[in-house]
Amino acid sequence: MIKIKAWLNAARPRTLPLSISGIIVGAALANFYGYSNALVFILALCTTIGFQVTSNLANDYGDGIKGTDNENRIGPKRALQSGILKDKELKKGIIISVILSLVLTTILLLVAFDKEQIFIILIFLGLAIASIWAAIKYTVGNSAYGYKGLGDVFVFIFFGLLAVLGSMYLFTHYLTFEAVFPAITIGLLSTAVLNLNNLRDANSDKMAGKNTLVVKMGFEKGRIYHLGLLSVAFLSLLIFTLLNYKSWINVLHLLVFIFIFIHAYKVIKTVNPITLDPELKKLALSTFFLAVLFYLSFNFFL
Repeated sequence: MIKIKAWLNAARPRTLPLSISGIIVGAALANFYGYSNALVFILALCTTIGFQVTSNLANDYGDGIKGTDNENRIGPKRALQSGILKDKELKKGIIISVILSLVLTTILLLVAFDKEQIFIILIFLGLAIASIWAAIKYTVGNSAYGYKGLGDVFVFIFFGLLAVLGSMYLFTHYLTFEAVFPAITIGLLSTAVLNLNNLRDANSDKMAGKNTLVVKMGFEKGRIYHLGLLSVAFLSLLIFTLLNYKSWINVLHLLVFIFIFIHAYKVIKTVNPITLDPELKKLALSTFFLAVLFYLSFNFFL
């Protein structure tokens, strides 16, 4: 039972709603353009969860090995940090998670595309491998990009652009220019979650030599950067909404930004990083509910 709890802790279930937000928005866009496939949607969700679990296990391992997760860390204790799981166990868990993710990816692509579309299948398979690489290299290895302030860029690309536009393409087999705006929104909100995490851990990361973007720019500028991410995310989604406005129902999802900007106000007023920990869950869940309401406001309520 202790081991099960340890693996659940390492898998970080609370991160999963955020990770699937891009898939929900991508499916919403596809449905808006007249395409839907329940099996593709379910497989896309499962595959994304596999990528996220791989990332979480690797993050636990990488930060644990480097000593970044120590007594100075503000958030919940990690599996390797607390000693509940050993480094060899986490390595095996990462390998198993990678294999399962690749299997799920292969099944998803075979369902989404015809066998004649082998070139597209290979491109998506390459993107899946790149996603796994990005999930692992965030904290693992001497060249871990998360320790060089590049985490924000990768999160924006993989959680936003790739998640939304890639999942939409699985249904539609084409992309539209307008779809880029919701993808930017999810990417920026996901980046804001990472930034919030880095704001919370600014002091401990600096002492451990983890040079996140917040460590590089400083806590004060990090808070302003956070507000900028949320503001541009709102503007991007507002543009898509105005371009496709047909009824007041279409603006329903934008109401979530009321809570997001209340959160932003708290972050701007925060002086002590430790008080930011509860805001992580709020922003992640707000992004998830935004994705769900986006689906509803452009599909089921019309």
